[in-house]
Amino acid sequence: MVFLFFVALTVAVAALCLTWVLRRYALARSLMDVPNARSSHSVPTPRGGGVAIVVSFLVAVPFFAATSSLSWDMVWAILGAGGATAIVGFLDDQGHIAARWRLLGHFCAAAWALCWLGGLPAISLLGFTLDLGWFGYVVAALYLVWMLNLYNFMDGIDGIASVEAICVCSGACLIYWYGGFDTLIWAPLLLAMAVAGFLYWNFPPASIFMGDAGSGFLGITLAVLSLQAAWAAPHLLWAWLILLGVFIVDATLTLVRRLLRGDKVYEAHRSHAYQFASREIGRHLPVTVVVGAINLFWLLPIAMCVVLLKLDGVVGIVIAYAPLVVLALRFRAGELEKS
Repeated sequence: MVFLFFVALTVAVAALCLTWVLRRYALARSLMDVPNARSSHSVPTPRGGGVAIVVSFLVAVPFFAATSSLSWDMVWAILGAGGATAIVGFLDDQGHIAARWRLLGHFCAAAWALCWLGGLPAISLLGFTLDLGWFGYVVAALYLVWMLNLYNFMDGIDGIASVEAICVCSGACLIYWYGGFDTLIWAPLLLAMAVAGFLYWNFPPASIFMGDAGSGFLGITLAVLSLQAAWAAPHLLWAWLILLGVFIVDATLTLVRRLLRGDKVYEAHRSHAYQFASREIGRHLPVTVVVGAINLFWLLPIAMCVVLLKLDGVVGIVIAYAPLVVLALRFRAGELEKS
């Protein structure tokens, strides 16, 4: 166990150093994210730093499988799905890829992960156990692709995607520890450490951005970890969905309102609640900090109640999401920007 903790710490240091290297490379090659009408930043900033998260995490996971701390099925699911998603995102960061081809790559990555995970397990729903059978693969694929893309959508201000990932993974580790699922701790702990190394450079004001390679990788990897948890115990899936509530509510509500208005949802925009909030406040840091606080002091306790106190998962979702919906509406999620 001491060796595994050492590996996790090494991953954080590796991500920290690799992000520095990527930043120097981006500056030398002028790989900059230049502000435009759809940006939430005002200063040209290097991009592509999320590759450090991808590389440091994916290189480390086989060590955990070698010590039987992770199953090889899980490792192959993460390596294939996460790696493919990161490659698609990296290529899109370097030169635009048409949305239809990106989406095809995302569904292929999801299909790969589900082949190793075994699809969607039976889920507990208001006291009943629901097994969707083959249709569960369809539902799970849509879930993986939506999580991948919503994480990309929500990576729009300094530090927010990194803080979210660290809070969600740390919360999951605490739930696993106290809930008796300690064998599941290592993957989210490792991911949190990789993101922590990157966050040093991405914390507001960010000196490098994550890019699609990093945000897409985080989205699908977190979704895969939630499905792994669901196979261990159905109610753990509800805990993960609660922990991810800030991103799920903002991204989903924004998407629905834009669809109803007839917008082209694949086009860049600045109509998420967190983006409106950052412009209203005038800074990124307070919004990022509040997102972390909501995760730790609101969503984590509810998720723990679902696992430790047997609160029904659907009830937990309703309790957790209701104020988030109100908050998202308060900050105009999905509304047209005033010219």
